[in-house]
Amino acid sequence: MGVNLKPIVIKHKIRFEDLRGKTIAIDANNVLYQFLALIRKPDGSPLTSSDGTVTSHLAGLMYRSTRLICEYEMNLIFIFDGIPPRHKEIEIAKRRQIREKATLEWRQALEAGDYAKAFSKAVMTSRLTKPMTEDAKRLLNLLGIPYVQAPGEAEAQAAYMATESDVWATGSRDFDSLLFGTPRLVRYLTLTGREFLPSKGAFRRLEPELIVLDELLSHHKIARKQLIDAAILIGTDFNEGVRGIGPKKALRLMKEHGEIENLPESTREEVPPDYDDIRRIFLHPKVDPDYVVDYGTLKEEELYDFLCNERGFSMARVRKLVERVKKYRSRMRQIDLDTWFQKGHKKSDC
Repeated sequence: MGVNLKPIVIKHKIRFEDLRGKTIAIDANNVLYQFLALIRKPDGSPLTSSDGTVTSHLAGLMYRSTRLICEYEMNLIFIFDGIPPRHKEIEIAKRRQIREKATLEWRQALEAGDYAKAFSKAVMTSRLTKPMTEDAKRLLNLLGIPYVQAPGEAEAQAAYMATESDVWATGSRDFDSLLFGTPRLVRYLTLTGREFLPSKGAFRRLEPELIVLDELLSHHKIARKQLIDAAILIGTDFNEGVRGIGPKKALRLMKEHGEIENLPESTREEVPPDYDDIRRIFLHPKVDPDYVVDYGTLKEEELYDFLCNERGFSMARVRKLVERVKKYRSRMRQIDLDTWFQKGHKKSDC
């Protein structure tokens, strides 16, 4: 779920057109969960193949990612989570309890014939399994879209790649990427313009947002370490926050006292005793510095076999997807050739 920094971030509404030609490292698990939550049947059940294999995440991944790539010429690199830090065990258990409760309420709503309530509960039941992530990686490979397997948190790996200038920004709905040090965070990139709010049973309109870390820190006159300490007070995926401290109060405390160690004793006593370990998760995360980004080729026949024969997708829809990708790649090859010739090369050089 990530840390709640919404009240204190400096965000800019942007258009997809503003991201044309940009390379963005996408938090894969984050967006796959979003697809699993939103792409559902009217009764709230996910899309599945004839054998019951869940395919909602594949539908979102194949249509949304190829649209961003082919229509806006974005270079997307998907980053998958590895082994989470041990501090995340409590958060994982909490999420499991929420899923189990929502699943029970979803079934009860279905039995009562209340499909609106059933859908609102169903969006909270999403569970991303290892076979699902393997299917997602297989799909990306067949489309020729690169992905990186992170050793730990995907957002940490994406932030590292951004600090190395190998990508322009991190793409994630959560603010944690800022704590991991990404220079830029793009939110709501892979959603289709709306988000379902279970508590209200309604959708809200979404537009892509850009948050620049240096601008955020400069505006509040704090360092990244202070932002991390503020997040620890608020509560992260790795710790419970301090009761009664929200984003604005946490920011004020950091500006007044500099770091957790200098907080008034009454407040410091409420901070998790292992706060420095949590701080280190953000400052020195486990990443792979030797990652390889492999832009592959479109494997058309294998794609048809996987999506249509194995996962039950419509041949007509997959064929339309393939034509979109082929047309885009052909256009890009022509642009590369035109650029080559504009630099003074002759056809005999090719």
